Amino acid sequence: MMRHDGGEARKITDTKDGVTGFDFSPDGVWLVYRSGDAGQQQLFRMPVTALSVGQPEQITSGEAGVEEWSWSPDGSTVYFVRPDAYDGADYRRRDAGFTVDVRNQVTALSSLWEVSMGEGEERILEQSDDYSVDNFNVSDDGLWISFTGGSGERYERNITASRLYADQYLLELSSGHVERLTHNYEVGESSTQFSPDGNWIAFSAPDEMDRYSMTENRIYIREISDRGGEFRKLGSGFDQSLSVGFWSEDSRTIYFNAGVTVTQQLWALDIEQDEVHQITAERASLSVARDESSGAILINYQDPVTPPTVFTVDGIENVDDRDRWVQLVDVNPQMSEIALGREVEVNWTSTDGRTVGGVLVYPVGYEEGTRYPLIVAIHGGPASADVLRFNGGYGAQVYAGAGYAILKPNYRGSRNYGNAHRTDIVGDYFTLGYDDIMTGVDYLIEEGIVDGDRMGALGWSAGGHWSNWILTQTDRFKAISSGAGTMNWISMYAQSDVQRNRQFYVGDGFLYEDFDTYFDQSPLKYITNAKTPTMIHVVEGDPRVPSPQSVELHMALKKLDVPTELFMYPGRSHGIPNPRNRLVKSVSEMAWMDHYVRGIGDKFEWEQVLETLETEAEDPRPVSDQ
Repeated sequence: MMRHDGGEARKITDTKDGVTGFDFSPDGVWLVYRSGDAGQQQLFRMPVTALSVGQPEQITSGEAGVEEWSWSPDGSTVYFVRPDAYDGADYRRRDAGFTVDVRNQVTALSSLWEVSMGEGEERILEQSDDYSVDNFNVSDDGLWISFTGGSGERYERNITASRLYADQYLLELSSGHVERLTHNYEVGESSTQFSPDGNWIAFSAPDEMDRYSMTENRIYIREISDRGGEFRKLGSGFDQSLSVGFWSEDSRTIYFNAGVTVTQQLWALDIEQDEVHQITAERASLSVARDESSGAILINYQDPVTPPTVFTVDGIENVDDRDRWVQLVDVNPQMSEIALGREVEVNWTSTDGRTVGGVLVYPVGYEEGTRYPLIVAIHGGPASADVLRFNGGYGAQVYAGAGYAILKPNYRGSRNYGNAHRTDIVGDYFTLGYDDIMTGVDYLIEEGIVDGDRMGALGWSAGGHWSNWILTQTDRFKAISSGAGTMNWISMYAQSDVQRNRQFYVGDGFLYEDFDTYFDQSPLKYITNAKTPTMIHVVEGDPRVPSPQSVELHMALKKLDVPTELFMYPGRSHGIPNPRNRLVKSVSEMAWMDHYVRGIGDKFEWEQVLETLETEAEDPRPVSDQ
């Protein structure tokens, strides 16, 4: 715990299972947190006046664990979501070694509960056989609770579909009446938020609400008491996505963070005039939030030379005045002593005349007139963007320190450049993005920065998709590193936990009635064009871009006599979960680039990572602690 205006942090709990989801009561009397075994976490409370000496008291007792919780505004009640049943046999069989996975396993629906801080009585507020309660919010006046009702159908409740096949609901606490606010199958909304004055309810969702799309989000707003009334769409004149970040105290403005080209800024939406205004204009990435309990305005700031750092400011009206910011933490002071490559915004003209942008990282010690080897680092998403932040995605600053220039292109499909830029790739996933990337490369060559004979490309997820496409479309690169990339949209459709999103991007045709469209946009169809030495990285149990896609690529390249290596990492996530294995990926990838792009060094030797380990002491720490 630490003060919101800075000071020394101190430890106040010491539970063997750890603590998650903690918060102080609005009246300042209690600290409540969640702790316990997986699937059975319960809520505990401690009096604020005895945090250093008091013993925690358990306040929920159901067999199934608490999933999420929140205070009532007056601190008298805790609301929480809990599954309707606890499958103890499932946990026991896993502990006993029966670790088989049942795809889309039947799981219990969840319901909304409350527990009184006075009597300690638990009471169910909303339970349904049709949906599962999730993502609830309590109005500031304590009269309403909004929540997301996720599908009760087992095949529509996996990690990616849970928000898609869901709708928004409104519970009036005094009467128990539940109103369904949205009726749109396959359209995902954010959770609903209440205005401080208790008059308005709002959520964000795609501009097109009648069908699935990847269009920019708008804000939909309605008076809370207007039961059955229509929502008003706001922000259509703003060519980026809006979200309900936090409200002004007078409930007339919604503040939100949104990207613009290679920065992220704070914006304000006037709900009466339906006008959007930019608040900050930093050459950086910042995210502004308001702590609801203290009212403090918090700024999470980062730029190419400043790691993520938290500031506070005395009022939202002063966010745009850097002189008023007060820094709360400086967790990486050592960065001031490290040489970094200069990062700048670059823009160029693509094949069809469209202006495309991105981030260029210069080599450390860059000298004008000297041409440098290039790494094209392609972001995932694709509805993401590389911005001016302390990220150096894919080890960009490590490459810069080794003498490479790095281009991070915001190709067609990326956000931050408007709705057309984001959706132009629909129906022809790769062509425009590929042109954007290659014209960006040509621009750097024409500017005299890059040596066109020494270039490599790499990416993860959608960046891996484009890396695979580049592999089959050109031999201009000396090396490629493909991370979790697709090869065959047909086979990946069933392998992945995402179907609707992919269907939309490929052209919205149903796969099983339109195989040709999917295969025409698959790198596998053009694999005999591949000539570039390619390293492949993937997590064995990746649910998003499953490892068989990487195996297909590896086998094809072996049969075509193209130099290739496949690194398969243990885990069940879309990213590499183990820090040491992430190091293996970074070191082996750079060795691959050095060997083929610059013609130096061996491709990869295990000594390169083993030498990073600490010298073992007489009583070495467990590996998990290192």
